Amino acid sequence: MIKDRNSAPRVDRRIVNLPVQNSRPVPDIIQLLPDHIANQIAAGEVIQRPASAVKELLENAVDAGATEIRLLVNDAGKQLIQVIDNGCGMSETDARMAFERHATSKIRQIEDLFRIRTMGFRGEALASIAAVAQVEIKTKRAEDTAGCLIEIENSTVRRQEPVATPNGTSIAMKNLFFNVPARRNFLKSNAAEMRHIVDEFIRVSMAYPELYFSLSANGQQLFHLDKGTLKQRIVQVLGNPYNARLVAVNEHTDYLNIYGFIGKPETAKKTRGDQYFFVNKRFIKSPYLNHAVTSAFQELIPADSFPAYVLFIDLDPAQVDINVHPTKQEIKFEDEKIVYAFVQAAVKHALAQFSITPTLDFDLDPGIQQLDAVRQPFTDAKKAEAAASGLYQTFTQSNVAHKIDPEDKGALKHWREFYSAGTGNEPSAAPIPGPTPSHQRQPLPDQELTQLHYTYILAATANGLLLIHQQNAHERVLYERYNTAMEGRAMTTQRSLFPASLHLSPQDSLLLTELLDDLQQLGYLIEPFGKDSFVIQGTPADVEQGNESRAIELLLEQFKHYTSELKYSRREKLVRSLARQHSIKAGKPLSKREMQQLVDDLFACQQPNATSNGLPTYTELKQEDLERLFGR
Repeated sequence: MIKDRNSAPRVDRRIVNLPVQNSRPVPDIIQLLPDHIANQIAAGEVIQRPASAVKELLENAVDAGATEIRLLVNDAGKQLIQVIDNGCGMSETDARMAFERHATSKIRQIEDLFRIRTMGFRGEALASIAAVAQVEIKTKRAEDTAGCLIEIENSTVRRQEPVATPNGTSIAMKNLFFNVPARRNFLKSNAAEMRHIVDEFIRVSMAYPELYFSLSANGQQLFHLDKGTLKQRIVQVLGNPYNARLVAVNEHTDYLNIYGFIGKPETAKKTRGDQYFFVNKRFIKSPYLNHAVTSAFQELIPADSFPAYVLFIDLDPAQVDINVHPTKQEIKFEDEKIVYAFVQAAVKHALAQFSITPTLDFDLDPGIQQLDAVRQPFTDAKKAEAAASGLYQTFTQSNVAHKIDPEDKGALKHWREFYSAGTGNEPSAAPIPGPTPSHQRQPLPDQELTQLHYTYILAATANGLLLIHQQNAHERVLYERYNTAMEGRAMTTQRSLFPASLHLSPQDSLLLTELLDDLQQLGYLIEPFGKDSFVIQGTPADVEQGNESRAIELLLEQFKHYTSELKYSRREKLVRSLARQHSIKAGKPLSKREMQQLVDDLFACQQPNATSNGLPTYTELKQEDLERLFGR
């Protein structure tokens, strides 16, 4: 409850006499919390971090009918979050009431909960913000001659007076969690909190491309999103490479409508970053619907990649329950299966309509037009003759070239194992335990090493041979080397004669800024160079020069791939990402000296038999195994 400055919290301190013990009354121990403490507790459910307040304030601006919305942030939202809009504004009474708990203009009766089409409707956001921050609101309606200024601190109105202000509303939220220091201490670094703010900003602005949005942080503008079409907004937010790589999705049914864009297969990434689902223009997270989209891309993208999409689902609000999660990002459909089927079908239809399928494109030789097979008609007699041929039978019925009988599937098992062993993209497994291999397992020092299929290294041992996977082996070597560097002396940096420039999306720019210090410890010298731009002045001495910008972009993608692994620290994610990124890839020829160096480095590791993800670096064939293969 918002109180006047001099009002006191209502606390019930009645003493109820219990049975007398030693002639002294025992007081009750349960009492009502003061309003400002109750508000702070309630605020914890709504305002978990600065990005939570950003989401609430942006949604309120959208609901106010604004066509221009500006977000200003200082100190990653810890010092200031301000949203300025040109919406309908509020009267003095409404401005005051908006900060009361459970106050809302969206709900009048219980049935309204099942017809929600607006964004902010809970009636708790502003009250929660006022409980944990110092708030200043300026608001004015078009029909009013003057606006209203209200200042609130710790749920108490400190100031209220008329003010000259443009039509619309400006809400400034200062010093978040100033009165709850324990909560403030749990906030992450500025770069991490800023990334969360950018995520919320993108989700709201993506849903309303017809509105102007801007985001400025510490006086520097990060986003300037002009009004336009959905495709224009996607390109504005996700980057110009998407301009020619989007496929429109547009399906209308009596039950629901699905529209938006999906990325062509070549835009698929190793992370889920560019995936946006909106239901009635509200951003949601749904692994179930994500699976529907991914299954539609089956055989078009690698199994470990994720397609890009921005998809909107419009349906009757009565068919959706949006109150299953406090942040409203998880919802429940009345009939999930039918929504899944519609989404999958819509994406498949879009891919087929735009011929997004694997094809072979050949230029037609004019001489082909003169062949008899082209010039002469294909008569019924010739059709029958062709159908009776053995070649025709090979590709029809049970003899079709790609058909595999169920009982013959086991025959392909060893081929699957052979190919899956060298991809380097298998799911992460638990690290393989075990001490350093015994003397018999190490390669003989005087034996020549052999590279097989530019992927494996054959090394003789005292009791057989080792088949070493060169990429996995090098990944283990680099992982231990980078770990050592992070814990001790920084790696040597090789300065570039011609420094490479790097331009990133705002999201990736924030991520790279957060990693700069750790990257410098690992041998990278990267300096900021203006808005979302960097200059790569140097790289680790043992990293091959050339295309440094692309290497950093891939590093960021790999780092984001590990973000779902909460058990890993930031440095652990970075070390794993770099080791994966810089390792010698399968398919690269190695000289005798390079093979020997790799094998020596591998068996000098503390745990040479597995990568950090648990993939084996080598397999051993003992002499008795070899003899058994030949019946000896």
